[in-house]
Amino acid sequence: MNSKQVVLITGSSTGFGRLFTETLARKGHTVFATMRDPGGRNAKNTAEIRALAEKDSLPIHVLEMDVTNDASVERAVDAAVAKAGRIDVAINNAGYYLSGLEEAVTTEQAQRLMDTNFMGPVRVNRAVLPHMRRQRSGVIMHVSSGAGRMVLPSAGFYCASKFALEALAEAYSYELAGQGIESVILEPGAYETPVFGNTVKGADEARTDTYGAAKEFPAKLNAGLSANAGNAQDVADEVLRIVETPAGEKQLRYFISPRNYGINEINALCQQVQTTALEAFGLADDTKFRKGKAVGAV
Repeated sequence: MNSKQVVLITGSSTGFGRLFTETLARKGHTVFATMRDPGGRNAKNTAEIRALAEKDSLPIHVLEMDVTNDASVERAVDAAVAKAGRIDVAINNAGYYLSGLEEAVTTEQAQRLMDTNFMGPVRVNRAVLPHMRRQRSGVIMHVSSGAGRMVLPSAGFYCASKFALEALAEAYSYELAGQGIESVILEPGAYETPVFGNTVKGADEARTDTYGAAKEFPAKLNAGLSANAGNAQDVADEVLRIVETPAGEKQLRYFISPRNYGINEINALCQQVQTTALEAFGLADDTKFRKGKAVGAV
């Protein structure tokens, strides 16, 4: 893999995605920063990113992508490949936080959350993987959360979306290893980004009337997350480190947080369980990473 890589990032208008874009580009990586409606709702963010790229001569290109739309995802990926010739890393970062007691969340809200946080990466991965297979290399990175490993009351649907993403990303890591493609999971804890300002709240508030003290869970959790939030640049620096880690040397999971909460211990135990399970089913050898494996080679 080239030392300077071509990176496609979803949800790049603000927050983690915006930081990843600038951090990677400043190290010489070509970045395709994707977002919804760059000419409309994200026109200001687009203008800021383009002005930064021009001022500091950074290799950043803004593309329109709505991760909830198959055709939009495919158009953006095709445009990136047409311009750069390849995609080395796809970072599934687009997502949002849904807060509220679970009974207050409507089925429509639950579907919309999963369509972005889970189905978005499904679409992006399906679009980029044929290109990576031709290159015989590539990385799909999934921005999960500490909430993809532990459950917090009033964040159950958000946790569910990240738990689902973790399962998908881990299955991909086993299935793609023989083709020299890596799937990795980034699990940030609480960091200062606009994600909490963009929080969606459970719409059916009347359902919470009988919950008593539990009605305070969302406010308490959000206050705790804000009080413990770290500097988001730390997460961007971790992404840069992962991207620049040589093929075959990456971990499956990277937990980064101002506080541990026991997530590293959960990950270590799960790794032991998975190793045992893969061996029991006779899958251990076939799920090991093979660098530069030729397409269709035995």
